[in-house]
Amino acid sequence: MKTLDDLIADGVQDRFVLLRADLNVPVDGYTITDDGRIQAALPTIRKLREAGAKIVVTAHLGRPKGGPPPGRDQVESLSAVAGRLGQLLDERVFLAKDVVGESAEQMVGRIEPGGIAMLANVRCDARETGSAEERADLAAALAALVPGGAFVSDGFGVVHREQASVVDVARRLPAYAGDLVARETEVLRRLVGDPARPYVVILGGSKVSDKLGVLSNLLPKVDKLLVGGAMCFTFLAAQGHDVGGSKLESDQIDTCKELLTKYADTLVLPTDVVVASEFSANAQTRTVSVSEMPEGWLGLDVGPETVRLFGSHLADAATVFWNGPMGVFEMAPFAAGTTGVAEAVADSAAFSVIGGGDSASAIRAAGLDESRFGHISTGGGASLEFLEGQVLPGIAVLEEGA
Repeated sequence: MKTLDDLIADGVQDRFVLLRADLNVPVDGYTITDDGRIQAALPTIRKLREAGAKIVVTAHLGRPKGGPPPGRDQVESLSAVAGRLGQLLDERVFLAKDVVGESAEQMVGRIEPGGIAMLANVRCDARETGSAEERADLAAALAALVPGGAFVSDGFGVVHREQASVVDVARRLPAYAGDLVARETEVLRRLVGDPARPYVVILGGSKVSDKLGVLSNLLPKVDKLLVGGAMCFTFLAAQGHDVGGSKLESDQIDTCKELLTKYADTLVLPTDVVVASEFSANAQTRTVSVSEMPEGWLGLDVGPETVRLFGSHLADAATVFWNGPMGVFEMAPFAAGTTGVAEAVADSAAFSVIGGGDSASAIRAAGLDESRFGHISTGGGASLEFLEGQVLPGIAVLEEGA
């Protein structure tokens, strides 16, 4: 696929560039609580600015139902994001009041070379996620905003979505992979190709069913797969343990039994867990063996013995992939497992890849230096689908045009 460097070599001075970024950051009221995805978009934006492009950013925030942007509502508008991006660039980022309407046209028309404007939340236009015809219609309108322009796909967190601003517009404009998408693709291909060994994968999160595809695809390829998070309790139940009131997918127990039998030497489960009397930061807590779960109590984190066990497998790893927290890290009493595993990954000499989403947020929440990890992905879902062996529409369309 063609890259940002190819576009710049072709020349972008005084030329429009429609940039699809992933700026879907967590927002609490008017405050962005983790600006990691905005930071990750900066290298591509800075390159385009230095080359004199007129940059038009399209992005989404949250999951609005479609329709006009709801004013200053921080859940569905991008005003907080535009403000933060402007701070980081030391440049005002103008935000249109619509996606492809009058405000967008006026805003784009005023961009100077090296300038940047942002369209309203693209998911506020129902055509973004609509039928093929609706997506094509929105893509045509987006392309019309940037006459003579090019398209740069740099939102890795959305390349697994068949959406107008990700796929359809790439068929209407000369399309290039931004630095972030190119790097993410390169790193993940390294993991599914011939990674250095031992190759250790850590999977956490809520549901076995959500990770079944990646479990099935990776288990034959890895040396060890460490299981934490709420999903571990379905595996523990499959081993015959009473998991108390912990989250349990009863319909996945037989699947877990099959995996445990087939990959007995590969799968590594927790040996102790932190349990709570209720789902609350103020609940009573205990650390117990997985064979001694109190009746009705909930498992909300892996315990210190498990952190040491997982750390022993990470210590001599050459490649590590981690996706999903070990517990409810947002609550202080249940954050130690995730932080401990994150520190073990950081201490390892392995090439480590953090699979985006909550894993990346947990690393930043723990205050760990991001340079201690080989790569921190911006796309949790996209990373998992790539590792499952699925075709990602937003990558495939770029390869079509190469």
